[in-house]
Amino acid sequence: MKKTITLFLALLCGAGAFSQTAPISALTKKVQGIIATTDGDIGVAIKKLGTNDSVVINGSKHYPMQSVFKFPLALAALDMVDQSKLSLGEKIRIPRESVDTTTWSPMLKDHPKGDIEVTLSELLIYAVSKSDNNACDALFQLSGGTKHVNDFIHNLGVTGINIAATEGEMKQNWLVQYSNWCEPVAMLHLLELFNDAKTVSRMNNFLLMRMMIESQNPTTRIKALLPEKTTVAHKTGSSDTNSDGLTAATNDVGIVTLPDGSAFAIVVYVSNSKAKPEKSEHVIAEIAKAAWDYYTAGK
Repeated sequence: MKKTITLFLALLCGAGAFSQTAPISALTKKVQGIIATTDGDIGVAIKKLGTNDSVVINGSKHYPMQSVFKFPLALAALDMVDQSKLSLGEKIRIPRESVDTTTWSPMLKDHPKGDIEVTLSELLIYAVSKSDNNACDALFQLSGGTKHVNDFIHNLGVTGINIAATEGEMKQNWLVQYSNWCEPVAMLHLLELFNDAKTVSRMNNFLLMRMMIESQNPTTRIKALLPEKTTVAHKTGSSDTNSDGLTAATNDVGIVTLPDGSAFAIVVYVSNSKAKPEKSEHVIAEIAKAAWDYYTAGK
């Protein structure tokens, strides 16, 4: 049983924690140029894993995560598995009356009648790989609620994330989604801890990594302009567009494996934009491609 968590101290949750050498500034300028092609508030954090070079733009601002928060939620649930408080094979019963029939829920489509009964492992796949909102809120219940998940992430040393509301609660009021915020550098920190297997046990770390690689998250963001079959472990997040034409969040965060086996972590949050979501998605794709080109140049 995993009793302690190794704290990663080389990164701090602030833009000043990242060194930027002269060569990386070329990528910074490229990303800034891409950002300038659209409106909204855009936060970016990119880091070649295993190095100190990074690109950070608006790194300490607070951005609404939307479904990106299902990644830290899954980590908190898997930590409870490591502590033997939950078991991946145990059956989870979700009463029909507690299921939201009007939200995004592939699980509901797969179980159209009666109570839903799935294993914890299946529930995680629905929440992470298929971004199921009913599965997400069931995981919150099993994991001790938003405060417990938030405390778990903070105890990893990642304090620039705030998880305060479930999917159901976000649905009730447009402004509630902003209570689930994240600093781009904080998510970058969490991704690096995850890549180094310093969040949960190696077995459960591998399990979640596989769920994020094999996910059905939109491929129109980080993955869109990368070479076919590039390995990307990622989690997207998307808000609705309100009556004023404002989209609160079009996000993607993840780890991209390069041809030589190394990898880079990337976080892009596009917030409060009046551009069409497809435009915001393309901006994310262009930023990911710029990072790919930079890290594979001359190789």
